[in-house]
Amino acid sequence: MAEKALVLDGVEKRYPGFSLVLSLELAPGETLALLGPSGSGKSTVLKIVAGLEPPDRGRVRLFGRDVTRLPPERRGVGMVFQSYALFPHLTVAQNVAFGLVERRWSREAIEKRVQELLERTGLAPHAGKRPAELSGGERQRVALARALAPRPRLLLLDEPLAALDLRLREELLFLLRRVLREEGPAALYVTHDQAEAFALADRVLVLREGRRVQEGPPREVYARPKDAWTARFLGHKNVLEGDEARSLGLGEGTWLLPYAAIKPGAGEPARVEEAVFLGPRVGVWLSYRGVRLYWEGPLDPPPAPGETLPLRIETERAVPL
Repeated sequence: MAEKALVLDGVEKRYPGFSLVLSLELAPGETLALLGPSGSGKSTVLKIVAGLEPPDRGRVRLFGRDVTRLPPERRGVGMVFQSYALFPHLTVAQNVAFGLVERRWSREAIEKRVQELLERTGLAPHAGKRPAELSGGERQRVALARALAPRPRLLLLDEPLAALDLRLREELLFLLRRVLREEGPAALYVTHDQAEAFALADRVLVLREGRRVQEGPPREVYARPKDAWTARFLGHKNVLEGDEARSLGLGEGTWLLPYAAIKPGAGEPARVEEAVFLGPRVGVWLSYRGVRLYWEGPLDPPPAPGETLPLRIETERAVPL
């Protein structure tokens, strides 16, 4: 059996009003996203792996080595923070080189590695600048390059895109995907943003109140959430139970009605309550058989509130939760 990049074996951490209980495994080269709302324990997991917090119980293993009691500097992991944590008095190149100098790499090896990463992250024109002269997106690129410089086999990323605007988040997300693929480390990525997790990760682990809720490939987790809470957290709006489910012929229990099950343009009339223009798509809230439903997709022209929109429901596409 191949050696795991990371194993958390029965790890527990307790604070007043909160407890984390978790086991997980991460394969070499794999990206795992820890996805959950604020207070779910995501950053606590990252701190335990990094050695910034000791677990109360359980073991932490990196590539077969028990590092539970080792300090951060002896674990050989890279970290990228939301706050960048750059050295303000150093240039971009010096920031990227910092860990290599500490590890006593040769001058030639440092220069080669720094230049490689500056080119890879698009920072070569900014090599002589200091962090204060850079944009937020550029500073985050420096933080990423610095973390990758010593070629860590495990990279920890704590909400690295949260402080950026939408355009920069998208830009950095694609850069991160490419760099992780090229550099090849295992990565543990903490985020509360579902879109980031789905776009970046090979596997997603959903956390709630310090406990694992669901784990699997992004498409599988999104398409078949375990329960109503997970479905709503992942962005699904049509979570139906009781009278609502029965009105649509779904029977007892709780059901997820995905957008693909709703077919505008033919069928019974539904009243448009709200319509939101989303660029290439329109989001429409509808009243259908007394049930409030949401559908999103291309409609040209978009319907106006109060209008009637014919609707057909493909109940066979509904997912039981």
